[in-house]
Amino acid sequence: MAPVAVVLAAGASRRLGRPKQLLTREGETLLHRTARLALDSGVARVLVVLGARHETMRAALAGLDVTVSINADWEQGMASSLQTAARSLAEFDGSVLVLGCDQPALEAAHLRALVAGAAEASSGCAATLHRQALGVPALIAPALWREATDLQGDRGFGAALARQAAGSVWRLQAPELEQDLDTPGDVEAAIARGWLDSVPAGE
Repeated sequence: MAPVAVVLAAGASRRLGRPKQLLTREGETLLHRTARLALDSGVARVLVVLGARHETMRAALAGLDVTVSINADWEQGMASSLQTAARSLAEFDGSVLVLGCDQPALEAAHLRALVAGAAEASSGCAATLHRQALGVPALIAPALWREATDLQGDRGFGAALARQAAGSVWRLQAPELEQDLDTPGDVEAAIARGWLDSVPAGE
């Protein structure tokens, strides 16, 4: 059974001061680009979880065959978005590819590698290595995905992945994915690397 992809895009980007979802790479918003790459990775379908400015964000997904779910409790953090996704996927019993939309270096090849790696892993899981921690994008096995309803606050599956038996989670080595977009300095660094379009002065 092919996995379903869940794109987490509900946050308000308060530290950044502007919606990171609407920053662009080669003229394409990161939200549209992330959903498109997910579609290109071989998953069965893509669910995008929106929250803050959800009408604007939904418009940014125009032309993509994705399903949108609105997280009314987005201010409570990432766990609430994962719970929203879990409710939307209540009838699905396969693996779930979880990704955010603030990794401008992300490519479909990263996602395909995670799907392939999880198929080889004894836990059925694969995750991206961020220094010493496991994070997104990550392929979550069905048994672990069912724990989404128990998550709290601004936490995802990192701790649960860390609890898996040593060597049982396939690890994607992709240092470029450590570049996320929490601050204006992060945006400047991504622009310098060619991973984001320049932001016009005053925006």
